[in-house]
Amino acid sequence: MARSQQANQELTEVLNQLWRLDTNRLRPGTDYIISLQGRAGYVAQGSNYAKDSAKAPLFTYVNEDKLKSIKTYAYFINLLDNYEASTGVSETVTPEELKENRLFIDSIMETDVMKCAHNYLVRKRQSPSDPGQFKKQLYDIWFRLYHRDRSGGEDSCGFEHVFVGETKRGQEVIGLHNWIQFYLQEKHKHVDYKGYKARDNKDTPDEDDHVLNLQFSWKGLVKPVGGSLIGVSPEFEVALFTIIFLMSTEKMTSVVVKIDEYKLELVVYRHGQSIGTSFPKLLSSNNRDL
Repeated sequence: MARSQQANQELTEVLNQLWRLDTNRLRPGTDYIISLQGRAGYVAQGSNYAKDSAKAPLFTYVNEDKLKSIKTYAYFINLLDNYEASTGVSETVTPEELKENRLFIDSIMETDVMKCAHNYLVRKRQSPSDPGQFKKQLYDIWFRLYHRDRSGGEDSCGFEHVFVGETKRGQEVIGLHNWIQFYLQEKHKHVDYKGYKARDNKDTPDEDDHVLNLQFSWKGLVKPVGGSLIGVSPEFEVALFTIIFLMSTEKMTSVVVKIDEYKLELVVYRHGQSIGTSFPKLLSSNNRDL
């Protein structure tokens, strides 16, 4: 799909359906509080120095009871310690981790968000109608291991890259687009939030925004900019990016959509039959320039 600033109407419609069905989404100012602080500066290519425009963490408060009591969040969090961060180091998947992967997929498939996504993909002839076969398809897209760094064994998968994050040759942060992982890593002092990224007043974020472009360091390495959906449920992100992935056969797919009050560019790179990476870029919010 070619790049265009025009919103894709069909995808906008289905993704807004998912948005409305996402009852597990946490509410800004109530279930969590963020502190945006300053606008992040420029980071030179290859540099791991970033001016810190945010002295305090991004997350001031998160209702951890919800993270533990909502099944999809709890199963999602169980997966975050299953991976070796460095590319080039082969992953080993234990029977316990295989079980955790399946429990997570089973739990998201019980939600209205994933049922809606599945129905849409079946109508589009991109997914099997049988839920068991669809779960297998989801497993291959998100959890099938592959080579990201050619020097080693199977060292990566879509879930690890997008939701957990990786380091490349000890020099840069790749992936890590998930707000829950960001919060937990920040809580354990592994992430240092440097500020938000915005090109102009159109995409200057507010504390109640559900989409942010962030700059941060993780394990001492700087990520100059990374897009994240904030407060949304794990099933919403899986549904969103699975749809974009399956609706295109391109190596790189970029679509512009309007979800709620946000105009976003959704980017997905494929790695064979799996996701290589996927992330949102905030173009504008709060009905500015929509």
